Amino acid sequence: MARILAIDFGKKRTGVAVTDELQLIASGLTTVATHDFFDFLVDYLKQEKVELFLVGEPKQMNNEVSESEALIIPFINRLTKVHPTIPIKRVDERFTSKMAFQTMIDGGLKKKQRQNKALIDEISATIILQSYLYNLKN
Repeated sequence: MARILAIDFGKKRTGVAVTDELQLIASGLTTVATHDFFDFLVDYLKQEKVELFLVGEPKQMNNEVSESEALIIPFINRLTKVHPTIPIKRVDERFTSKMAFQTMIDGGLKKKQRQNKALIDEISATIILQSYLYNLKN
């Protein structure tokens, strides 16, 4: 089996999480400057097999797409063009940033560490991936 790679796209930073090869465990991988993401991905795919990209889908409370979707669509189009053999699925990412922040609090991180937006993005990508894996099994 190959890994599943989850992407929490952001205008400045993009959080990345992956599964293990058996697709049982979601782990935060890194946060990458968005303008460097495709270079990072080329390097990562040289080392690891990925069978699916998950991209967060920002929605509003009324289930309509968020304004940030306008930034994500060109990103997805480029991802499809650069890696046409790897399918892309979207996952609702509502509340992932709040959940990531709460996870940091629950994990005992100090206030200074909780201000690390890159860590929030990485944890958010992990939450996106965990929710996908959970929904697969249920």
